Amino acid sequence: MKVLLIKDVKDLGKKGELKEVKDGYGQNFLIGKGFALLATNEVLRKYESDQRKKAAQDAEELANLKSIEKKIAELKLTLKRKLGANGSLFGAVTKDEIAHELKDQYGIEIDKKMVEMEHPIKTTGNFDISIKLGHGIHAKLALIIIGE
Repeated sequence: MKVLLIKDVKDLGKKGELKEVKDGYGQNFLIGKGFALLATNEVLRKYESDQRKKAAQDAEELANLKSIEKKIAELKLTLKRKLGANGSLFGAVTKDEIAHELKDQYGIEIDKKMVEMEHPIKTTGNFDISIKLGHGIHAKLALIIIGE
């Protein structure tokens, strides 16, 4: 019996593979537990169609992320913060603040979890911040902190 695996199965194969298995194992375990579908022509065509749609969506998402990366690389995000008596900032500049200001100033919406900072920013000056957009794409943002 030929089955199309729809989930990874230990010691058999990965999702999307076509496998030849014994009838009882295929019918009772793999199909019965929802790990596989009987490999009919209709099922195979639907699976291939879904794979093409997914590939097209991934390509579109990748192009969108690359355009966002390009926009972010050209930007200089400026934050104004109050200074303490010794010239340092009150508190630190947070990932949430960077994501919020990026949306307010330039309309680019990112999650605060995408912002990567080695250490908290507690002084004025220029900083390079890495933003992890996904699919292995990292954008560099120029951040300028100005004291008030």
